Amino acid sequence: MMNNSPEPVSSYEFRPLADGERVESFDCGDADLNDFIVNMAHLYQQEMLAVTYVIEETATKKILAYFSLMNDKISLSEFENKTEFNRFRKRRFVNAKRLTSYPALKIGRLAVSKEAKKLNLRLGSAILNWIKISFTNTSLVNVHRAGCRFLTVDAYVDAIVLPRVRKSSAMHEYSAPLY
Repeated sequence: MMNNSPEPVSSYEFRPLADGERVESFDCGDADLNDFIVNMAHLYQQEMLAVTYVIEETATKKILAYFSLMNDKISLSEFENKTEFNRFRKRRFVNAKRLTSYPALKIGRLAVSKEAKKLNLRLGSAILNWIKISFTNTSLVNVHRAGCRFLTVDAYVDAIVLPRVRKSSAMHEYSAPLY
């Protein structure tokens, strides 16, 4: 009897897209997200607007997922009123560190291929863990990261489920502390 199910992925690795690198094809089931990785990611990288990372199967180099990171901020304008913003600041910062905005890292795009979804690799969780470790682990050698305490996600409301993440009421953005 022939088994038509896909072979399990033995291992995968994260890597940034190289300068000028183009992805030939990708299918996550969403035309906009597919178009971004195939046609736009290299342009965002070239203009220094975002850096796109791919998750590849080690053996085949097939792209299983991708995500793009960019700088962001959390500021008063993203809260319903000044009182909510002050509550946000008061719980996280001593008075001397209460600013009008705080640096954040934004996931601008995130997609997992249909094939990887079928294999239930939990790549969304792996991506969030990789980001957290990469941007908060000060013991990593030769890591030069900007100061950043928060992660925001610009996502389609129905397309993403993030554990322990707060949904802002104004935009379809989510934010969570990186640590």
